[in-house]
Amino acid sequence: MGHSHGVRSPHGAHAHHGRHGSENSGHDKHAGHSVAMFRNKFWLTLLLTIPTMIWSPMIQQWFGYEAPGFAGSQYIAAVFGILVYCYGGWPFLRGAWLELRERQPGMMTLIALAITVALVYSLLVTLGMVGGMDLWWELATLVAIMLLGHWVEMRSIRQAQGALQELAKLLPDLALRLDDRGEVAQVPVVELRRGDRLLIRPGAAIPADGVVKEGASAVNEAMISGESRPVDKAGGDRVIAGTVNGQGSLRIEVTGVGQETALAGIMRLVGQAQASRSNAQALADRAAFYLTIVAIAAAALTSIAWPLLGQSWAFTMERVVTVLVIACPHALGLAIPLVIAISTTLGARHGLLVRDRRGLEEARLLDVVVFDKTGTLTLGSHRVVHTTAAQGMTSEESLRLAAAVERDAEHPIAQALLASAGERGLDVPEAHDFQSMPGRGVSAVVEGKTYSVGGPALLAMLRLEPPPPLEQVARAAADNGQSATYLTDGRSILAVFAIADAVRPESHQAIQRLHAGGVKVAMLTGDSKAVAGAVAAALGIDSVFAEVLPEEKVAKVQELRSQRQRVAMVGDGVNDAPALLTADVGFAIGAGTDVAVEAGDVVLVRSDPRGVPAVIGLSKAAYRKMVQNLWWAAGYNILAIPLAAGVLAPWGIVLNPAVGAVLMSLSTIIVAVNAQLLRRAPIFSD
Repeated sequence: MGHSHGVRSPHGAHAHHGRHGSENSGHDKHAGHSVAMFRNKFWLTLLLTIPTMIWSPMIQQWFGYEAPGFAGSQYIAAVFGILVYCYGGWPFLRGAWLELRERQPGMMTLIALAITVALVYSLLVTLGMVGGMDLWWELATLVAIMLLGHWVEMRSIRQAQGALQELAKLLPDLALRLDDRGEVAQVPVVELRRGDRLLIRPGAAIPADGVVKEGASAVNEAMISGESRPVDKAGGDRVIAGTVNGQGSLRIEVTGVGQETALAGIMRLVGQAQASRSNAQALADRAAFYLTIVAIAAAALTSIAWPLLGQSWAFTMERVVTVLVIACPHALGLAIPLVIAISTTLGARHGLLVRDRRGLEEARLLDVVVFDKTGTLTLGSHRVVHTTAAQGMTSEESLRLAAAVERDAEHPIAQALLASAGERGLDVPEAHDFQSMPGRGVSAVVEGKTYSVGGPALLAMLRLEPPPPLEQVARAAADNGQSATYLTDGRSILAVFAIADAVRPESHQAIQRLHAGGVKVAMLTGDSKAVAGAVAAALGIDSVFAEVLPEEKVAKVQELRSQRQRVAMVGDGVNDAPALLTADVGFAIGAGTDVAVEAGDVVLVRSDPRGVPAVIGLSKAAYRKMVQNLWWAAGYNILAIPLAAGVLAPWGIVLNPAVGAVLMSLSTIIVAVNAQLLRRAPIFSD
């Protein structure tokens, strides 16, 4: 069940085969043909079709006119028809050869058979070897319509897969590199190396991954993470290639260039997801294969039945060609790949990178989602979760003073007080005469008065007893697995702070959305039962596994799976890798700029647990579109093949190959439009 990293990307990375296996779909056999090629062939074929139709005896008979006659004019339709067959029909003939070589006859085989039958029969008529009307105009219009259909289809696929091209455009071509003297030189991005220092001007795209060394700004990371709000950056913060700097000026040190950047990693993952194979795709490929066999059998039966019933060879050949055209499993071939391309692109735009399509496909079936607590449901860093101040002091004032005392300290309690004060927008004053009292706390002079911050050991040293209200708060904090920290002026206790690993604000919504979708939520943590219970109670989690060692996480996931439940694991993608791989679907969260996560099927770039219900919603919506498309494509053929074979001919209802081609193209367009409607599904909301 191990993953290997790397996929075929526009930049030449090697092919990837994930834990579920991967190969290109049969529909991609002709996807290598460019949009421009189909467009150019269509227009030139259309020009060649005009004289074919003008000099066609059947068209002249229908419209009651006589085309200009001159020596050899009776061969004009044949000459242009053969040109259309050789030039416009070449992509289909080549595609059929590739399908037959792989022993997987499909849509290209049917098209090639149809135009070849029309060509051979029409040649025999033109040369006087058999009687009847030739099919040159039908051959020409058939090829033109098929080229138009492929052109439209290729454009749809190109647009759906446009995420890769759009991502590639994010990187600027030039960068401003600083030398040892601080002078700026403009250099191509390809010349950048790790350790280079760059100047990032306001409004400029960041050319490489790096760490901010000087300056402060807000960076728009929407194109990478889907986060709509600019992210504040200052010294020590990481920046991502392709994101856009705001109003400030930054000096950064390059940490990743080229294929090492987060942007390149995202491109690899998007490309891999669109190339990986899913169960639905395998079903569609099998259906297309069997439909091809049925169509060929129906065409053979048609060619035998009508002559036996007394119909002409002209009528019979027209029916055969129409059967081959109208049964072309084009819509079936497009039904799944287009939905996959759109769903993976939609996910990427919202910070959800699908590594393996089968993971996305199976997400709709999940019964339980297991979250790792630290850094997933919580921030992974301590915060003040509750403040109780003594009479005569506000909680804001007490937090402001405590943060000032702790300004020069480095332990987690100090960081929690400073971070919480910053989040509340408090103005933290300067402190003097800072003193550390190991094991007890710290003290400092703030605004001319000495304050101390510490735990119970500090109170014991100062011989202070907390008043009953503060004592109650401290006891409740301990029961919830939180640390109680006190602010004192040496004579009395001014406030008590309950400090813990804070729950992410988004976690509540994530769990509510999972419950609304009928999915249970479990939590894994190495923390004590008190801490785990407090977080679970705050979030409404269904079941908790506390005091779990890292190596025991796999066993817990297997335990849930043994209960015949489909299980997803959500973790940081490094410590939780074995559990992510053991689960039916693995979500790697907290990736941020490090998108080259080896474990898990989906990477949540934003570190936002709401991405989990979003992926489940995307999975359900994409599956609905796949099923709708498959039913339409298969159901259409159940009706179309008998109609094309001429079952209604006794009542005067017959289809010619050109009409068959139009109906087949319309079927394909319906499937494409239905897939595009996935973009409007109400999946993503903040």
